[in-house]
Amino acid sequence: MSTAVPRDVALFLEGYPHAENVKPQAANLEFYTLKRRCRPDNLLVDEIHTKWAGDYRTLESNHGFIQWLFPIREQGMNYQSQPLQLHELEAMKADDEVIARLIKSYELMLDFYGMQLVSTETGLISRAEPQQKRAQRYNNLCRSPHNNLRITRILKCLSELGLERLNAGFILHVLNEQSERGELNTHMLESSMDNWWANCNRNTEEREWIGALIDRVREDADFVFTRQMYEDALERRRQTGRLVEQEPQ
Repeated sequence: MSTAVPRDVALFLEGYPHAENVKPQAANLEFYTLKRRCRPDNLLVDEIHTKWAGDYRTLESNHGFIQWLFPIREQGMNYQSQPLQLHELEAMKADDEVIARLIKSYELMLDFYGMQLVSTETGLISRAEPQQKRAQRYNNLCRSPHNNLRITRILKCLSELGLERLNAGFILHVLNEQSERGELNTHMLESSMDNWWANCNRNTEEREWIGALIDRVREDADFVFTRQMYEDALERRRQTGRLVEQEPQ
């Protein structure tokens, strides 16, 4: 992994110290509580989940919706959306229905990328079925660079809204596919993963452990990060609270 963390990720890790909390703005909270339609698509969040599920052409070609499904404290390319405000963030984190909708948004995009969420508790991900569908979605991810930016936003949003536990599940799934199966291992995806995605985690120990693991996969041709290792790491965190293997007493 690069030691130079991109500026946008550095600001995220610092908690956006200079960002203002604009009290009158609540578009993201209203959208996720079904009180506002997104712009420019004029849909409620639940309508996106139902109407666009499996509609890969729409999800690929439309760009404004991603700022609504995954709000962060940065202005995106859709200026009809708003950056996430601190007062919204706290209200959204405390609302179980909002969090359930956010997980549905994550599952929608995972399916678009050829993946499926196995566990909301650990973040474990598997390949989508059938194999032909997974291959098509993986190919699209490998050749469509704007999805790299989308994934960075998704991981930042999950972190902000109390679902950071899911991030390691995504990153380690991609690393396993690259290491053991030779999938998703284009230079473009590796660069995005090593510099952006793997750093979108405010848990310093977890971030450093993942970074060291990525370095080992990249530098040691004899080392394979297997599916069993992936599953073991997430199960270890579920049981102990840490991805890091604890030293014997």
